[in-house]
Amino acid sequence: MISSGNEELVRRVAKLARQNQELEERIKKLEKENERLAGQNEKYKAANQEVQPAAEGSLKFNMATILFADVQGLEKTYEGINPAEVMDELDEIFFEFGSIASKYKTERIKTIGDTFMCAGGIPVKNITNPVDVVMAAMEMRNYLDSYEGEKRGGEKRMWEIRIGIHTGPVTAAVSGRKKVSYDIKGDTVHNASRLESLSEHGSILISVMTYELVKEFFDCEYFGRLPVKYKGDLLVYRVKGLKPEFSLDGQGILPNGSFKIKFGLIQLTDLQEMILDKLERELPDFVFYHNVKHTVDVVTEVELIGWAEGCTDEEILLLKTAALFHDTGITESFDEHELRGTVYARKVLPEYGYTPEQIEKICSIIMATRLPPKPAGLLEEIICDSDLDYLGRSDFIPVSNTLFEELKAQNKMKDLNEWNKLQVKFISGHQYFTKTARSLREVNKKLQIERIKSLIKD
Repeated sequence: MISSGNEELVRRVAKLARQNQELEERIKKLEKENERLAGQNEKYKAANQEVQPAAEGSLKFNMATILFADVQGLEKTYEGINPAEVMDELDEIFFEFGSIASKYKTERIKTIGDTFMCAGGIPVKNITNPVDVVMAAMEMRNYLDSYEGEKRGGEKRMWEIRIGIHTGPVTAAVSGRKKVSYDIKGDTVHNASRLESLSEHGSILISVMTYELVKEFFDCEYFGRLPVKYKGDLLVYRVKGLKPEFSLDGQGILPNGSFKIKFGLIQLTDLQEMILDKLERELPDFVFYHNVKHTVDVVTEVELIGWAEGCTDEEILLLKTAALFHDTGITESFDEHELRGTVYARKVLPEYGYTPEQIEKICSIIMATRLPPKPAGLLEEIICDSDLDYLGRSDFIPVSNTLFEELKAQNKMKDLNEWNKLQVKFISGHQYFTKTARSLREVNKKLQIERIKSLIKD
């Protein structure tokens, strides 16, 4: 609940948030158009050269996180262990490292002798790759400790590990048809390799670039400086483990529920980009109201109302996710689109780490947007108020007209005058559910009724 003294502040924040979302949407559209034009340009080049498009090319990634893990032990010789067994053990370790990399959506690049190399944010761009790669590094280190314990029972170790991680832009040469491989190059790769060389046994060293992107999750300590030619010194940090508040039993090893929720809120940026791109590509031509802008408005509004109503971080995550998916069903059919949206959510969300319980709650929130609204509980009330937020906004008339055009295109409404009469009836009987929405929108909604009545021709 918000006090009357804070109403104006909330209104201003809501306006700024919507403007920010619109700017971000425009930037993303421009970036996609740029990528499309660049792709066309490459095709034209190939055509002009009268050659068939090859399965090889070059891709630029503005933010990738590179990991080098040096598994030391090949130079050691122990009585009773022959060289073949040593190589078998190293293969076994690298195989497991590859599985760990895949678990954290990190691409295995190659092994160079006794060094394992992988990269996050390749080939699928994402915002979480620095956290993903550090989590993978910690699991690799923990796995090697357990492996040594099982093999040698805590006596002399054969294998030690040291890890270096750096985040930045890279260029990836793509090759292969059936099995695609990536050869990545650039200063980011070079600096990650140097960090691995600087690291000590059992240590995970990260650059300041990576540190700034993961410091909310991990307990790190300053390690030193790495000279970089022409760029000065690169600050280096050592990862000690997860912060106690984000780890099971505060031990800094395994992530807990709080970690997953905070990570999910960051990951939501990637999910949002994917959903908005789907809507842009697949929404029918007759959709003028239930478009990308409407989805962005609802996502913004559920967060604003959610915070004002005292929702937890997890509840905000569920609300924003439901808002993203609530109109995705229209890409298949306008009728029963809420139900279709839940089917799509059940398909996609497990890939993003949502639990079955969270998915069920998200689907219930989506179904609450069916008209007439009959919400059960605060979260469903919030999305219902957010979905019909435009009823109390200053842009009500133009937004309402887009809904009329959408219904007209489907032969569900023909006359604008009759539509306005229907709007007066609907708004007169409508009431916001949350105290926040009533405080912000109810007064304006009464003004809308008078505005529409003035447009009606008897």
